[in-house]
Amino acid sequence: MIDSTYQKAYKLAEREYRKCVLTGLYPYLPALDDIVRQADIWPSEHLGVREIPLSMIVGTKTVGRQNAFARNFMPLMDSGTEFAQKWASLFRAQETEGIRDPVRVYEFMRQFYVLEGNKRVSVLKYCGTPMIEAEITRILPPRRTQGTDSDPDTEAYYAFLDFYRVSNIYEIGFSKASSYEEYASMLGMDLSRTWPEDTVRSALNGYRLFYRAFLAQGGDKLGSSPSDAYLTYLRFFSPDQLSADSLKTIRKNIGQIWSEFLTETNSDKIALVDTPDSLPEKSGALSKLIKAPRYTAAHPLRVAFLYDRAPEHSGWVYGHELGRNHLSRCFDGAVETLRFDQCGNEEAFQSAVEAAASDEDDLVITVSPSQMPMALRAAGRFPKLKFLNCSVNMPYHSVRTFYGRMYEAKFLMGALAACCAPNHRIGYQAGMPVYGTIADINAFAIGAAMIDPQAKIYLKWSAEKDNDWHKTMYEEGISVMSGPEMVRPEKGGREYGIYQYDESGSLLNLAMPVHDWGVYYEKIVETLLSGAWNAPALNKKDQALNFWWGMSAGVIDVILSRRLSYYTVKLVQTLKNGVITDVLNPFDGELHSQSGLVKPADSPRLTEHEIITMDWLNDNIIGTIPEVDQLTGSARESVAVNGIAGTANRP
Repeated sequence: MIDSTYQKAYKLAEREYRKCVLTGLYPYLPALDDIVRQADIWPSEHLGVREIPLSMIVGTKTVGRQNAFARNFMPLMDSGTEFAQKWASLFRAQETEGIRDPVRVYEFMRQFYVLEGNKRVSVLKYCGTPMIEAEITRILPPRRTQGTDSDPDTEAYYAFLDFYRVSNIYEIGFSKASSYEEYASMLGMDLSRTWPEDTVRSALNGYRLFYRAFLAQGGDKLGSSPSDAYLTYLRFFSPDQLSADSLKTIRKNIGQIWSEFLTETNSDKIALVDTPDSLPEKSGALSKLIKAPRYTAAHPLRVAFLYDRAPEHSGWVYGHELGRNHLSRCFDGAVETLRFDQCGNEEAFQSAVEAAASDEDDLVITVSPSQMPMALRAAGRFPKLKFLNCSVNMPYHSVRTFYGRMYEAKFLMGALAACCAPNHRIGYQAGMPVYGTIADINAFAIGAAMIDPQAKIYLKWSAEKDNDWHKTMYEEGISVMSGPEMVRPEKGGREYGIYQYDESGSLLNLAMPVHDWGVYYEKIVETLLSGAWNAPALNKKDQALNFWWGMSAGVIDVILSRRLSYYTVKLVQTLKNGVITDVLNPFDGELHSQSGLVKPADSPRLTEHEIITMDWLNDNIIGTIPEVDQLTGSARESVAVNGIAGTANRP
């Protein structure tokens, strides 16, 4: 019996060996000594004895032991060897009384390498045992300082160490450093205080339940870590819901959001639609493939707008409300809109979605990045509803996003401001550092410098705590300002767009950039009316769809004051025509940040992704990107979901 068992294990080893050779993988166990050279003196710490998952043991410590096992830890030595006899003896011991002595392992980057007990690990892996007792020594990799030389894998590992110290959990490990904070927040925890035992137990039980369901659905074939998939699942179905659901329900939920897992593993996970011209039309082949729903005034397409605040309390929301009103007037009554205010918390948001679902609405539009987590959970509950969120660079298949290329208009506003600033100094009041905002600031600064090479842009953030930007601008002698695109209706005032204080202190409005959300909504809704929403070009199973339109689409524009001279208006219109025809872009040519050269003159234009995610400030900007803890509470929520705060201002 023992001989036949060893032969079965040996055959599993041979099969693994051949598969590795055919696919170009090293067929034996990886050795830690090959990864961490003996000459390297890296710090280590002894963790004592604890139970670890056998699946996390991937190799051996020393080179001399690795050839005795295939990559799957099955034995490769002939059955007549002493090695085979000892392996068989250990198997018999496991069958009769169990292997109790802990193995000795080294942990490096959340993987274990056996120093003593390779055969015990092999036997238990053959038996399908999930856990093993191990005495652990951890080797700590060198940590590079934050900056261009930082290694994402090492940063993720050190984030894991923070997580491990409060939770004592090895099984859960994410590929991104930021994921640990996100996961802790989902459980109502943080990474600074030790977690209660019941929280740790619940976390492990939830993960193991998901892991079983994920493997049963074929998740091991996706090529992503189960932990990353687990976090994706929790964005749609909360930890509380997971603990209450059956394995059958969890498998069903996994199948429902399968496209999210595919998107997560796709290196090109975000598809940017940068112009409505890219949208498929209801003609030709599309009309044969897709049957468009027929909407009429008697049976309209219903669109629910969920605002985190009331329009009268927010200029941003007020702009979207104008867009909703425009949409209501379009399509001869075939589109009906309704709005829900104060949907900035989970209870109000989900209540509004439930109302929309019961009214048989077709589309739910959310206007703040901070609403994205709630939109994801709602999409998990109501898979038949379609969801949009006003943000960009979001990797979710179930909730499409839309945003405007406001940097195009800001480029024109910077040039205009430089024409009017008497002392080369221009103030700029930004909102909060979400994706796209830095591009707005830099485009403004570049536009200003193209007109006045001595122009300096003084940057302040309205979302920053204890920020008295009026005082700063006054002390710097700044008379020309770039403010928000639109002010709150209830507040009134004229500090918006580009404005100037004259010698008497009177405020003159010079121009303003505008989002025409009505046109944006009209064009998006047309995809629903025509059936193009579900066209293969817009509904790829492994990509998130982000609409990112600009001046050429008519969704971004500028309004100029009649007080401006003919020549200034002509300058702005010439620049605008260049932007619309794509012959002029602020991120063409040579670029310099506060820290140095971004790209030389002969390099190509920044890509759309580089523009959206830029985390540096132009060299003529006086100011910084704020850290997360410098922001107000509501801003922190948006930045946590869709922001870049806390990054270095670097090229």
